[in-house]
Amino acid sequence: MHPPDPAPLPDDAREPDTYGPGTHGPDTYGPGTAGPDTRGPSTPGPAPHEPAPHGPDTDGPDTNEPDTDEPDMNEVVGRDDLLLLTLDTLRHDVAAELAAAGRLPNLARHLPGGAWEKRHAPGSFTYASHQAIFAGFLPTPAAPGPHPRLFAARFAGSETTARRTYVFDTPDLVSGLAAAGYRTVCVGGVGFFTNRGALGGVLPGLFQESHWEPEFGVASPVSFEAQVERVERIVAGLPRQRRLFLFVNVSALHQPNWFHLPGASREDGDSRATHAAALEYVDRHVGRLFAAMSSRRRCFAIVCSDHGTAYGDDGYTGHRLGHEAVWTVPYAHFFLEPSA
Repeated sequence: MHPPDPAPLPDDAREPDTYGPGTHGPDTYGPGTAGPDTRGPSTPGPAPHEPAPHGPDTDGPDTNEPDTDEPDMNEVVGRDDLLLLTLDTLRHDVAAELAAAGRLPNLARHLPGGAWEKRHAPGSFTYASHQAIFAGFLPTPAAPGPHPRLFAARFAGSETTARRTYVFDTPDLVSGLAAAGYRTVCVGGVGFFTNRGALGGVLPGLFQESHWEPEFGVASPVSFEAQVERVERIVAGLPRQRRLFLFVNVSALHQPNWFHLPGASREDGDSRATHAAALEYVDRHVGRLFAAMSSRRRCFAIVCSDHGTAYGDDGYTGHRLGHEAVWTVPYAHFFLEPSA
């Protein structure tokens, strides 16, 4: 049973990344409706197991790629559905502690070795980080490189474009996948994905179809389960032969999150403990998301945070700042096999 939906915070208590500029502006597309389709034709994608249309970037050096079990994204793209799940604001230390303690059973069963990989975020707040992610710059392993990327725009001289990298010839990964025949869909969470106001429509505008409702947002105690329900409807309505690239921005970890901890009150405020409780809430419902995305064919999933956040660490609170709690994020990618 969920606590009542907390009352909205006053405007002067809202940090920019929490609700985003434009939250109170006119709803460009209407709540929860699809935005205009501006990213490629709605034609079926390549047939199963058909090689992807783009190979390695021949204009740039091929990174000395060590022997690895990493997937060849030139085989994945065009064959599998794709899921990018950003757990907005999730700290690496909290995610690692919960996985090690067995408190994330549904996520941990898919994490390689049952543990999160420690990585560095490409930005310190949602907008900057997602602009980088959608350009192919996922969080970088927190160890000396080089680190070949899964996706990259064709760029002469790139030192992280390797043989297994899927190279696209468009300004961003989303339009690159649309050009490869994927239906691209965004299910938004925090303020930068609301389609409200000019800035709130930038990131959702990359996709052929975008969805956001107030129930998906940071102030909703049922945000993730509402997002999952929308995903189930999207998947059910898509022609089976059409490949899907689904992006979900999970708002539940973002402040305010006090209502996810049983017995907590607004006066108690947000803390590492409420942040952890929010991640456990997400874990309780993520199995439905994974089941939906693997219901049609195999799905390649990327699950990561876009940045962390501080809860009084060294005197800092929030994000959009250069602290270890902000720059260090959990990451994993894995295949979701289709159910029998």
